[in-house]
Amino acid sequence: MKIFLYIIITLGTFTLMEVITWLTHKYVMHGFLWYLHEDHHQPKYPNGFEKNDSFFVIFAAPSIVLFYFGAIPNLNFLFFIGLGILFYGITYFLVHDVLIHQRFKWFKSTKNKFLLALRKAHKVHHKHLDKHDGECFGMLYVPKKYHKQYK
Repeated sequence: MKIFLYIIITLGTFTLMEVITWLTHKYVMHGFLWYLHEDHHQPKYPNGFEKNDSFFVIFAAPSIVLFYFGAIPNLNFLFFIGLGILFYGITYFLVHDVLIHQRFKWFKSTKNKFLLALRKAHKVHHKHLDKHDGECFGMLYVPKKYHKQYK
């Protein structure tokens, strides 16, 4: 029975991470940490890496800490919160860096309507080159108006 609780905790954490991502992107990355995120809104990656990539480390830290404290002395719920964060981080990497920005040429084209709407919403987010007047701050949540274009 405990395994079902751990699955629910992991999936719930994964889902909650979309809300946390939206809030962090809008109020932190487009706020007081804009200096780390700004180069991500420029047209090209200067050397393959951006200052924005430091957010991978920032967001991985809580997961690592939760794995540590969730494994001592036995597995507990903290481990599965860390697992939900890790799964979201992997999904973020695959969706944002691989699919949307094509930093790795693994999935060059798709006909999936959800993924096309997701790409469009992110493109709209990037049309703003400064930290103001942005929209579409989440990763997996795509407003309905973008889905309507691909029916």
